[in-house]
Amino acid sequence: MTKATQVTYSIGELAKEFDITTRSIRFYEDQRLITPTRKGQTRIYNQRDRVRLKLILRGKRLGFSLAETGRLFDLYDADKSSASQLETIMNLIDQKKSDLNQQLEDISAVLIELDDLEKNCLKTLNIVEPKDS
Repeated sequence: MTKATQVTYSIGELAKEFDITTRSIRFYEDQRLITPTRKGQTRIYNQRDRVRLKLILRGKRLGFSLAETGRLFDLYDADKSSASQLETIMNLIDQKKSDLNQQLEDISAVLIELDDLEKNCLKTLNIVEPKDS
């Protein structure tokens, strides 16, 4: 029986795949969000690290801080079957959804205000511009 080989990635491969710098990946490692193994000075990332990196980047786009992402990872890793852990995760998700909905409302309000300002500027420009004779 042969042992199945696990897919691994180099830091350069992950940086290229996710279009980020190797420095960013090392920073996420320093924050203990991903934990590659080492072969000498070479970092070796597994599928779990790749998925976590993808989640970190997605979380950043959605407004999650690295601390929030790390907390979700910690809760998930601690005990996937614990009802209290899952409730805590759900509370964090609810809070983030609430924050994002508020941001969406704020953005919509600012867009309306900018549209009004733009209309007022255009109206004023039409009044003060000299008319062709």
